[in-house]
Amino acid sequence: MKRYLKTWAWALALLFLAMACGGSGQQNAKDPANNGTAKQEEGFQVVTDRFADLQILRYQVEGFDQLSLQQKELVYYLYKAALSGRDVIWDQNHKHNLLVRRAIEAIVETYSGNKEGTEWQAFMTWAKRVWFSNGIHHHYSTAKMAPGFTAAYWQTLLEGANPERLKEKTGHDAAYLVQATTNLLMDPTVDAKRVNQASGIDMVQGSANNLYQNVTQAEVESFYAAMANPDNPRPVSYGLNSQLVKEGNQLVEKTYKVGGMYGAALEEVARWLEKAAAVAENDAQRKALEALVQYYKTGDLADFDAYNIAWVADTASVVDVVNGFIEVYGDPMGMRGAFESVVSIKDMAATARMDALAKEAAWFEQNAPFLEEHKKKEVAGISYKVITVVVESGDAAPSTPIGINLPNSQWIRKEHGSKSVSLGNIKNAYNQASAGGAVQEFYKGQEVQNMVSTHSVLASNLHTAMHEVIGHASGQLEPGVKGPAETLKNYASPLEEARADLVSLYYIMDPKLMEIGVMPTLDVGKAEYNTYITNGLMLQLRRLNEGDDIEQAHMRNRQMVSAWVYQKGQANNVIEKVVENGKTYFVINDYQALRQLFGQLLKEVQRIKSQGDYEAGKALIENYGVKVDQDLLRQVKQRFESMNSAPYSGFIQPKLVAKEENGKITNVSIEYPKDFVAQMLEYGNEYSFLPNDN
Repeated sequence: MKRYLKTWAWALALLFLAMACGGSGQQNAKDPANNGTAKQEEGFQVVTDRFADLQILRYQVEGFDQLSLQQKELVYYLYKAALSGRDVIWDQNHKHNLLVRRAIEAIVETYSGNKEGTEWQAFMTWAKRVWFSNGIHHHYSTAKMAPGFTAAYWQTLLEGANPERLKEKTGHDAAYLVQATTNLLMDPTVDAKRVNQASGIDMVQGSANNLYQNVTQAEVESFYAAMANPDNPRPVSYGLNSQLVKEGNQLVEKTYKVGGMYGAALEEVARWLEKAAAVAENDAQRKALEALVQYYKTGDLADFDAYNIAWVADTASVVDVVNGFIEVYGDPMGMRGAFESVVSIKDMAATARMDALAKEAAWFEQNAPFLEEHKKKEVAGISYKVITVVVESGDAAPSTPIGINLPNSQWIRKEHGSKSVSLGNIKNAYNQASAGGAVQEFYKGQEVQNMVSTHSVLASNLHTAMHEVIGHASGQLEPGVKGPAETLKNYASPLEEARADLVSLYYIMDPKLMEIGVMPTLDVGKAEYNTYITNGLMLQLRRLNEGDDIEQAHMRNRQMVSAWVYQKGQANNVIEKVVENGKTYFVINDYQALRQLFGQLLKEVQRIKSQGDYEAGKALIENYGVKVDQDLLRQVKQRFESMNSAPYSGFIQPKLVAKEENGKITNVSIEYPKDFVAQMLEYGNEYSFLPNDN
């Protein structure tokens, strides 16, 4: 849950990063003040497709050609390992996703009917949305996506596909597929939400993911409460790599491992990781990769901890990888990890510029507005780097984070440290694809518009860096308090993201950042305050449908933080709501007072985490982060309609091609595909290792 999203973008998730950095405000990517990576090649086509609420982008991998042959071979093996696990996230998201995906692939490849009409276009739009979301539920809202065509047309498509190819892809004929899938796809009440955290429901039974079978929320809580040992200072991440099912009257964990659940795919992942370990850059990296292979073979969560400790210790390697069952946003209980992989190379120049933050981690910890007992006495091994992504898969693709901070285990972070990364070329691609006009539309006054336009890129980069480097790594639990997944339950994720955001917001207005040379003026902090408040109270609402409450963890976080400081500052008019000509603006009148409010809220959120105060955490999220001003939502959506910009973005992945002679790799080249559909079909044919039912 240590992921800084598009929301893993924010913009994809950070909506503003994907939009408000255009026009005169975009800095040259080679400008040191940008703290990004080198400027991308002119003429490179970033945006390749646009459909529904999505746009498809591409990114470049600068520096790949400068790698040694051994490093390229290493990257290639990690690339193959990443893609080999792709089926897993589909099955985790819903038990029938693989069957539906394979039916779609057969239709797109072989349908013999008319491909010019509106029905075919509706099908293709839906198919691309399913590919984008790794399943039939929206990647962000987790609501099931309406097909946009009739059940009769779905039957026509299945019957119009080549029957041999359909059987080869799915294992079934058209008649079976019509019977097995039509109700699931067409009835909006069937498996309506992949992750349902609405208050007052059984979140396990109310969620359509494939992480639990025939169990209730109460049974899940009881099962893991019996496992937990409050006296163990180094607990494993219970439930991270398993499906919990009821067999008869017994609850059983089906562990994800070679020879276990998802064994066929994980065997491929492990095979490529073993090849990678054989050409590792150094002993530390080799040790980490071998530990990861061991974990996949045993499924033992203690082996996963050993891997994380070894991975954190490897700070010298140029090539790096995240691979495993990592983030828990897809589980309403916040326990089970989604498969993902991010393969990358270090951007040396950008990393050197931003390393100043990591070096000051102890200062930030000691000067945080926490209670003294909630501050770490020692800050271990925090590393920060800017990376150039080579490929992403699983839960990290096509929709990707812009920053990552791992491992998630609290005791490993405390005793061994953590790694924080900013995905430099991903952020650059977002910047290049950003649409102009958002600054003028949503920010009141020329002075604020100029400030945001001038400083938005650096402000966003610093916010991401401090969120990951300082935020997630800060603070400690009180003795005897269990981890947030147990104490704060379904509110753990939004509260943790709020805590990391608040650390960043508190310090981005601190002169310390100018002192260490990462920020030229406090106007950078003021720009971030404006973008954060405007996004939290308005811009992110474009992602909702009328009548919706906020359910996604990062959105709840942002609205909670923004709404809390707005309300608490009303008596002194710290943030003023202004309505002119039917348009709403949120105007910051006192930046220093706002910083103090961020600090007050940070102190409280840290207390809630440190003491495991479930009721206080619930009150914060439910009172400030869930309900939406529906009139404001409609207004925001109307104002965006004229801007022709998609609220979500994702990526076509680069393709690595290895040249071999006599069984040895002699070169690895990189290609940049442009066709999203073609890549999805290629992946479906080359990296499909699991049966339909797992």
